[in-house]
Amino acid sequence: MRFASSVISGLALLVGSTVAHPGHDISHEIKERREFLNSVKRTNLDHCAPKLKARGVEKRNVERRAALLEKARVKRGLNKKRSLDSVLATDHNATGLGYTPSTDATTLFAGYNACLLTPEVTQGPYYVGGEYVRENVIEDQAGVDTILDYQVIDVNTCEPVTDVYVEMWHCNSTGVYGGIVASGNGDNTDETNINNTWLRGIQKTDSDGVAQFESIFPGHYTGRATHIHIMIHQNAVLFANSTLGNNVSASHVGQAFFDQDLITSVELTEPYNTNTQELTLNADDGILSTETATDGVDPFFEYTLLSDDVTDGLFAWVAFGINATQSQSITPAAFYYKDGGVANPDSGAGGPGGAPPSGFPSGVPSSTAVPSTSTSA
Repeated sequence: MRFASSVISGLALLVGSTVAHPGHDISHEIKERREFLNSVKRTNLDHCAPKLKARGVEKRNVERRAALLEKARVKRGLNKKRSLDSVLATDHNATGLGYTPSTDATTLFAGYNACLLTPEVTQGPYYVGGEYVRENVIEDQAGVDTILDYQVIDVNTCEPVTDVYVEMWHCNSTGVYGGIVASGNGDNTDETNINNTWLRGIQKTDSDGVAQFESIFPGHYTGRATHIHIMIHQNAVLFANSTLGNNVSASHVGQAFFDQDLITSVELTEPYNTNTQELTLNADDGILSTETATDGVDPFFEYTLLSDDVTDGLFAWVAFGINATQSQSITPAAFYYKDGGVANPDSGAGGPGGAPPSGFPSGVPSSTAVPSTSTSA
């Protein structure tokens, strides 16, 4: 298991403009991401460490994450706190962080394993506009409970980015994305999938730039390693129906990954072990290899299990470094409205674009029925 360094060691540059799915050519996106990595001036948040610590952000990170972890354990009846003697310090990039079985909670939660999001918004072919602002995105999906703690930091000012919306989405335990009907995305004859909203959601960052979600561990599909998509919306307006509407704009987008050992453990459990799609290892993922070819890039979640059994769930966290001056409109692959999902024929690869095409409903959906959610870990 991986742990955050007590000092900032290396950057996890989150996969930003490179997103791919079954049947989708990722070569253009890999090229875009490589160009960004070669042009960016700051490749980590090392310079922000002293300021964040002085402002008390690091201390509050420790307190928040430790409290959320304990709350999740109590909620699931895991009242016996996991012994640190059983924790394995698996460093996926072999830099030797020096953790021992006695590593304490302060060291565990104090670091900034940060991911730099790219301003170029090529979010891929499976992004859906009009999703709900909510913390719990699980709905009826089975899988390993995963609590996610995201922190957004301005890479230029080193200040937490407050009052922006973090959007996340990922596939289910058997490698299918809700809200999309397409070849390579599960059963493409099941047209009802266009109406599904599971494993998609949005949260507003607080005074420490933090947004949290409850989800399940993502499954896998052919051609890509296990990952979660992230998008940042600045200057967005929350409507009464708990959405940001469908005239979508975003400033940054990316992906984050999990350690292979963790993926292997989860894939042995139900329902992940019923997935018949080929599993792509982290080492074989074309997008991830572009990231790790850049010095200091480390686009992985830090995490800890809730107990000694992975099926009891896990808590994962990561910090994002963004350039807060960037924003542009984007074109989703589909839109979610009052009466359900609507495919966007003009989406292409889901890259930069704008408002819904002519003939589509525009602006905010009129639905006020939000899927059942929970605000507790």
